Amino acid sequence: MVQRVAIIGAGYAGLAAAVELADAGIAVDVFEASRTLGGRARAVEIDGLSVDNGAHILVGAYRETLRLMEKVGAGGTALRRETLHLEFPGKVKISAPPHCIPAPAPLHLAWALLTAQGLSLADKIAAIRFMRTQQARNFRLAADITAGELLSDQPERVRRCLWEPLCLAALNTPVAIASAQVFLNVLLDSLAADRAASDLLLPATDFSSLFPEPAARFITTRGGRVLRSTRINAIAKVGAGWTANDQGPYTHLVLAVAPYHLAKLLAAHAEFSALARQVESFTWQPIVTTYLAYPATVRLPFPMIGIEGGHAQWLFDRGALCGQHGLIAAVISGDGSYQALDHAALAAAIHHEISALLPALPAPQRSWVIEEKRATFACTPDLQRPPTATASPNVWLAGDYVAGDYPATLEGAIRSGVAAARSILRESSGQQP
Repeated sequence: MVQRVAIIGAGYAGLAAAVELADAGIAVDVFEASRTLGGRARAVEIDGLSVDNGAHILVGAYRETLRLMEKVGAGGTALRRETLHLEFPGKVKISAPPHCIPAPAPLHLAWALLTAQGLSLADKIAAIRFMRTQQARNFRLAADITAGELLSDQPERVRRCLWEPLCLAALNTPVAIASAQVFLNVLLDSLAADRAASDLLLPATDFSSLFPEPAARFITTRGGRVLRSTRINAIAKVGAGWTANDQGPYTHLVLAVAPYHLAKLLAAHAEFSALARQVESFTWQPIVTTYLAYPATVRLPFPMIGIEGGHAQWLFDRGALCGQHGLIAAVISGDGSYQALDHAALAAAIHHEISALLPALPAPQRSWVIEEKRATFACTPDLQRPPTATASPNVWLAGDYVAGDYPATLEGAIRSGVAAARSILRESSGQQP
C-alpha cells in the first residue's frame, strides 16, 4: 500500500513524478538541494536579470510536457508557438506554412523544404528523399550507427544547415559520435508526425517559472511538500520502507537526482552497485550559454536563429521572448574548440559572430557565460541506460538519462517521471506492470 512517497530532486523529472502522484491523491515529499527548482533547466539571477542556466528548445511533439504544464496551470503565455522555422541568416531559411494554410503532415514538411531559401533543387530533393527513406524504414535501423554515418550521403549544405544543427540541439552530442537511432526517434515524433508536433515552442519565461514553480504550487495544494535547500545525503531501509536523511519512513522513493550524484546516495546499499557502475560509465557533454547585453534596440530577425561556422550554434532574442530587450543568448551544445577560451574571450568571439549578422552592432554593455559541464550524458550509439525500476521493488529512477526513446531533453525527463509515478500507482492499485 502506497502511503507516502519521497522524491529526491526537484528537476523536471522529479516534479513530473510528484505531480502525477499528487493528482492521484498520494502524499509526496519533494526534496531539493537548491533553493531554485528545475535541476539542470532552471532560472539563474545575474545582475538583477532572471535568465536560464542553459537554453532549451521545445517542440510541439513534447506532449507529456505540455500535458503536465496544462495540469498545473502553466499554460497560457508561457510558451510562444511558432510553425517550424529554421533560419541561418544569409544562408538558409526553412519555414513550414502558417497553420491558416491547409497543409497536413507530411505536406507541411515538403512545403518547407521545397520553398526553402538557400538550398538548391538537388539539396531539397536529397532532404525529401532522406525523410522518405527513413519513413519507409519506420525510422528504425537494423543496427545503431553514428548520426554522422547516417547523414554521410546528404549534401554538405543540407547537413550543415538542417540535419546536423537539429541533431546537436536534440542530443547535445557532436554528430560524429551521436546515436543515429535516437536522432531518428526525434525526427519520427517531430518532423514526421502531425503538423503541430514540428512547431517550435519558445519559452517566454525562465525555466523555473515554466513548469517547476507551478508544479510546486500544485503539489502543495494537494497536501504534498516541496522542501527547498534540503539536500538528502543518505537513504536507509526501515522495515519495508525507506528514510531520506531523518525524514520518513516512506513506502516508496523516487530518485530524481542528477545521475552523477547517484553513486554517493546509493553507496551503502549493495543491491544498487550495478546501477551505480552503469551510470558512472557514462560520459558527459556540456551546454554553454553566453548572454550579451546590447542596447534595447538590438534585435534578431526571428526570436531563434541558427549561426554556422563559429562557436555559437543558436541565438535567442530575449527581448522578443521575455521582454528583456537587447539581451541575446548564444548557445553552444556539446564539446568544441570554444573550450580552449576563457569566458571573456568566448564572449568576445561570439560578439564577433553576431556582428557578422547584424551590421553596425555596438559592443555589448555586459556579458555573462554560464557553463554546465555535465549538462547531459553523451548520447552515443547503443548506449545502455538504466530502466525506471531498480533492484529494490519500492525504489524508482526518474531523469533524462533513464532508458527511453528520447535523448536528454525536458520531454525525456518528464516522461521518466511520469513512468516512475505510474509504476507506483499500478502497485497501489494491485495492477501488474
